[in-house]
Amino acid sequence: MVVQERIHRKLSEAFNPIYLDIQNESYKHSVAPGSESHFRVVVVSGEFERKTRVQQHQMVNQVLQEELAGPVHALSIQAKTPEQWESSGKAIRKTPPCLGGSKADSLS
Repeated sequence: MVVQERIHRKLSEAFNPIYLDIQNESYKHSVAPGSESHFRVVVVSGEFERKTRVQQHQMVNQVLQEELAGPVHALSIQAKTPEQWESSGKAIRKTPPCLGGSKADSLS
């Protein structure tokens, strides 16, 4: 849980979000039990105002550059302004199932 806690702290400090959810989705992938390599992040902040979706994601990636260079293999980002969050009905998109590694091989 060390990586997840670091992600939470860094995003909280950088964006002062009104909503922040970080899910470790490593268990859905072909990794060792207890891994912290695949995360889904939902962050809602006024810091994203007047930014494109690409710019919002770049902002999150910049804050988490150390984690992305090391233990984090995949990061699903849902960055929204408070207005976008409200107009979406506070909906959180589900991440698609993993088809990598041995799981994809079993589909053929």
